[in-house]
Amino acid sequence: MSRRFRGESQHKVDTKGRVSIPASFRRVLEAGDPNWQNGGTPELVIVYGDSRRSYLECYTMQAIDEVDDKIDALPRGSMERKMLQRLFHGQSFPTSVDETGRLVLPAKLRSKIDLEGEAFFIAAGDTFQIWKPETYDTEEKAREEEWLDELPEDFDPMAFLDGKPEA
Repeated sequence: MSRRFRGESQHKVDTKGRVSIPASFRRVLEAGDPNWQNGGTPELVIVYGDSRRSYLECYTMQAIDEVDDKIDALPRGSMERKMLQRLFHGQSFPTSVDETGRLVLPAKLRSKIDLEGEAFFIAAGDTFQIWKPETYDTEEKAREEEWLDELPEDFDPMAFLDGKPEA
């Protein structure tokens, strides 16, 4: 099973903050949770971060363990370590998928990204993001389009796989 999330989808959020996770995302969460057993519910960590974030970042247990290992490798007491601990430990929400394949997003997290009614899920490799659909459309898509506009029309995105492309 791949540990990469792929795809995007939009789902309703009910008044209690319950939202269905795309089925393919649930399979990756299961594969990325070393404690998950068939019939169980996978765990994950939602990082809601600082005020500059307009989305929630959802990590598999394996992915967050990798981040934690890198944080632990930084010098104790360094500002870098303190800031990353605050972001990934203090400003995060450990949770699990319920038996019906949903996440329950507490009011604090929904309020953080002004989420109500609908949630937009988009894969980001070994994490996935949850956005308010309108925010994703106005902020993230606009940023991507602006960036793409700076590239030549015949640009091949695969060039990025070999390093920085020539301008």
